[in-house]
Amino acid sequence: MQIPGPAARKNRGMTLQQVPGSLVTRADVVLVQRMLGDRIRRTPLLDVEAGVFGDAPVTLKLEQLQHTGSFKARGALSALLAAGQLPAAGVVAASGGNHGLAVAWAAGQLGVRATVFVPTTAPKAKVEGLRELGADARLVGDRYVQALHAAEQYRESTGAFAVHAYDDPAVVAGQGTLALELLEDLADRRHGINEVDTVLVAVGGGGLASGVAAALDGRAEVIGIEPEGSRTWHEALAAGRPVDVEVGGVAADALGATRLGGTPWHTLTSARARSVVVSPQAVLETRQHLWQRLRLIVEPGGAVAPAALVSGAYTPRPGERIAVIICGANADPGSLQPE
Repeated sequence: MQIPGPAARKNRGMTLQQVPGSLVTRADVVLVQRMLGDRIRRTPLLDVEAGVFGDAPVTLKLEQLQHTGSFKARGALSALLAAGQLPAAGVVAASGGNHGLAVAWAAGQLGVRATVFVPTTAPKAKVEGLRELGADARLVGDRYVQALHAAEQYRESTGAFAVHAYDDPAVVAGQGTLALELLEDLADRRHGINEVDTVLVAVGGGGLASGVAAALDGRAEVIGIEPEGSRTWHEALAAGRPVDVEVGGVAADALGATRLGGTPWHTLTSARARSVVVSPQAVLETRQHLWQRLRLIVEPGGAVAPAALVSGAYTPRPGERIAVIICGANADPGSLQPE
């Protein structure tokens, strides 16, 4: 798969409905990394000593420090740059919050208008953030899929360019650039040696996890971590294909997809990624743990991946070298418990 230019994307008829799945490769991610250049923040790594996340030391990739507070800025800007000339109607997206913020920011970088449909359950801070970035934020329904349908209707009536939250090869490749940074920065610090065996990453629609899997290309194992209320990857593995799932729970605003994307499905299965499920209580406890032990403020979705270690849902092998993606910070800090 090559990241398509504007004519190719138009001819493929890509819409906010799920597109036919395609395999994203490491070469695609490298291409997008070059295209993004220095428009994206190179987020830091944090080495955490043994005892904070269990018996093993862990390296955190602090992607909550990215533009708009999550990894989503990478994929959104990748999609818009790959599209070439954008229509007068601008861009449209459906989002639980983070993707919309990223699309609004990316549109602003390129000087185009953004319309974002979000469910009424989206956190107030995210809706306010959309408007601060200049987007036309429209609240529709109480689930992501309803916002998705409204955004598709808007695209059809206006001709706006649609940016899917996770089932677009350009978006997936954009998210994968954070894993290239992870490998590069580990190698720089450790004399060219890639010291990571396993990467833990949250899964919603699968865009981030599949981008990471494509970028790693077998250099480390990928474990997709999912909350009990949104098990798209887990259920897809069980069924042998993406299937609809019920959505709810503490991280539903960030990980609220009702079905794993087709492109993530092909990319994750090619990488033989695994699934680990964590409880809502583990997510909330880990969010508090990150604040108390490391002074990191993250949203519930950002606490999903490390929750696998804190709760013991994933137990590293002796000597296993673990990296964890901290993917988002768009939550009210006041919801954390004071010490």
